[in-house]
Amino acid sequence: MKLLFLVTMLTISMQIASAQQQTTPHKFRINALAGYVFDDSFDSYYDANSYYNGVLQGGFQWGVGLEYMVRDVYGVELQYLRQDTKGPVTYFQNGVKNTNFDLAVNYILLSGNRYFKLNSPLTPYAGIMAGVGILNIDNPDNGRSSNATKFSWGVKGGTNINVSSRFAFKLQAQLLSAVQGAGGGVYFGTGGLSTGLSTYSTILQFGFSGGIAVSF
Repeated sequence: MKLLFLVTMLTISMQIASAQQQTTPHKFRINALAGYVFDDSFDSYYDANSYYNGVLQGGFQWGVGLEYMVRDVYGVELQYLRQDTKGPVTYFQNGVKNTNFDLAVNYILLSGNRYFKLNSPLTPYAGIMAGVGILNIDNPDNGRSSNATKFSWGVKGGTNINVSSRFAFKLQAQLLSAVQGAGGGVYFGTGGLSTGLSTYSTILQFGFSGGIAVSF
């Protein structure tokens, strides 16, 4: 009799805890993404003796973000993204030269996300991002390196595929831009990346990614 009573009480307690877990909203979410971003060309021409043009090659990009749910359908996310790639560039410095730079493109972005609740496992969302893009550049011809930090922005859209109240798969498309026009332009040279030209070029990359979201 005591055993039956204990089993009954345990069953009721588990049901209450389960109901509370389902109704209590999770305030934080960790988002992890990996995908592909496409090529983007860039150039800057000041005169016949001061110019560059090249390509930021596409490739693998990964990222992680911590999101706080302000409301049930509104989230604020701090996100880090990284891409390691190549940048073949033609530039003028004592004659026309070509260098295939090694680039690490880092983004630190704050985004506002809007979710759209549906009567299905899918939860579509859209967001606007703003922050900084940090470009680390190595010149394999002479071993020199440099970096630049620029204002960056982006937009994204996708959907969470909910497996449970705590776990979901993510599918996302995004457009990211590192603006190189604030306070003067930048140019590629034998030393890596230097400030100088008054003209500018904006990096614009489109990509797709997938990943997971874990709520807690």
